[in-house]
Amino acid sequence: MNEWLAALLLGLVEGLTEFIPVSSTGHLLLAEQLGGVGHRSDLFNIVIQCGAVLAVLPLFPERLQQLLRPWTDRSGRDYGLKLLTAFGITGVGGVVLEKSGFQLPENPLPVALALLIGGIAFLAVEARLQRRPPTGGVTWAVAIAVGLGQLVAAVFPGTSRSGATILMALLLGTARPQATEFSFLVGIPTLLAAGGLKLFQAWRHGIRPEEPWAVILLATAVSALVSFAAVRWMLRYVQTHTFALFGWYRIALGGLILLLSAARP
Repeated sequence: MNEWLAALLLGLVEGLTEFIPVSSTGHLLLAEQLGGVGHRSDLFNIVIQCGAVLAVLPLFPERLQQLLRPWTDRSGRDYGLKLLTAFGITGVGGVVLEKSGFQLPENPLPVALALLIGGIAFLAVEARLQRRPPTGGVTWAVAIAVGLGQLVAAVFPGTSRSGATILMALLLGTARPQATEFSFLVGIPTLLAAGGLKLFQAWRHGIRPEEPWAVILLATAVSALVSFAAVRWMLRYVQTHTFALFGWYRIALGGLILLLSAARP
């Protein structure tokens, strides 16, 4: 595939799936297998991910203003400390995983299984919540569970960071809009910190001068624009809808990846 078309496709996929609970890893794998975009460098993936993450900041103006004055606003201080707790748990766990030499599996089978299991989990949780709709806010238990959920997603690619964290919050009684917002907000520092660390490591090992920067910037711009639109839509969607649609979608995507993997020689 032409490099510019591949950049457009990958930027679109990253922007659509980075925050939506359907697994960006699974979709990028599908793009490689079906779209013919080929494998991209770590630098390419890091930069377009950071573009997608930074683009959503303008969607939380009131919450960000609240967090910028945490010591004069009790609710802002409380919310900020919960975000910091979730981020800290993930950060410490991530360091432990890296020091232990943990490596992500490259086989598409674990990704497909994680998609399927996550999809079934969403359907099961939503069936349970029909009897008692969640109405609570973000508690300290939710903050801790979200931090652990991000670690689960880091260990099992295809789980979806937002999928795991939203499920954790829902199970603990958090209302869908609040669970979604907290998941997205804690994802911003988490993903930027992970991306910054990888960029630093790439710089230490020497970034190749032949990196196609024009192509990377195009993919980043597309990723940012699409991510902004996707998150804006998602925040409105969860006001009046459940996550059942995403559960069915994950099951279909996981099944498709399994079929494609079985068909490969």
